[in-house]
Amino acid sequence: MTTTARTDPYPTRGTGEVITPRQDPVVWSAPGAPGPMLPAELLEYERDGFLSVPEQITGAEVALYRAELDRLIADPAVRADERSIVEPKSRAVRSVFEVHRLSEVFAALVRDERVVGRARQILGSDVYVHQSRVNVKPGFGASGFYWHSDFETWHAEDGLPRMRTVSVSIALTENRDTNGGLMIMPGSHRAFLGCAGATPEDNYKQSLRMQDAGTPSDAALTRLADEHGIRLFTGGAGSATWFDCNCMHGSGDNITPYARSNVFIVFNSVENAAVRPFAAPSPRPEFIGARDFTPVR
Repeated sequence: MTTTARTDPYPTRGTGEVITPRQDPVVWSAPGAPGPMLPAELLEYERDGFLSVPEQITGAEVALYRAELDRLIADPAVRADERSIVEPKSRAVRSVFEVHRLSEVFAALVRDERVVGRARQILGSDVYVHQSRVNVKPGFGASGFYWHSDFETWHAEDGLPRMRTVSVSIALTENRDTNGGLMIMPGSHRAFLGCAGATPEDNYKQSLRMQDAGTPSDAALTRLADEHGIRLFTGGAGSATWFDCNCMHGSGDNITPYARSNVFIVFNSVENAAVRPFAAPSPRPEFIGARDFTPVR
């Protein structure tokens, strides 16, 4: 029996770094498609690869989701679940994955038309949740997330074929310029940086705590920063940042007393369902990269 080799539009995890021009749209819907986003907002998202929404949810809703986050991280059963990731030093909860399945409160947020409607409008189709999580990032030493393109990992390790995926990070606490906020290189979504180095078996166990495989070189990051600059996102609780799957982004450590807690939802087009990983021995667990492609309703 013979197998047919796949053509990979975005090669990565080889012997060296490779830059591939983006081969997919940024906004997939036709002009004038219905949805919560104005035409000017879609143009801004297409140009920069991200869009800030000052009030994605209300103050009352923030209180509801904060209380639910606190409930989850205080629950011993949740903490013991493999979907909970803890800080290497403090052992405080860093992230809880698949929150839309653990919590009906967060499941309702995923279905909220203000949220999923934007995803449909950007991706031009029905969508499913590829990944959801809450990032707690407590004060006094929570570690950051090193520079990376999410699509690089989702393509290499989850098998997402094309750049037809969008993320939203909704602030549940104030995102200050000092407490480890999100940084993005505007326009970096226009080219794909394929990273060097093979993917270890069960790489997710290490990468969820500290990224290694799929990390760009210092030289490549310097070139990208010189070309695109770096934008730091701040905003009050309830604000949100929508960003393209291929944006180069990261965040610093939080050594302030002030937690930076966000709910993070990744929507993927149902027309871009995951296949066999392009550069990993096997897919990551479903709580990190979904294999249930049921549209959000």
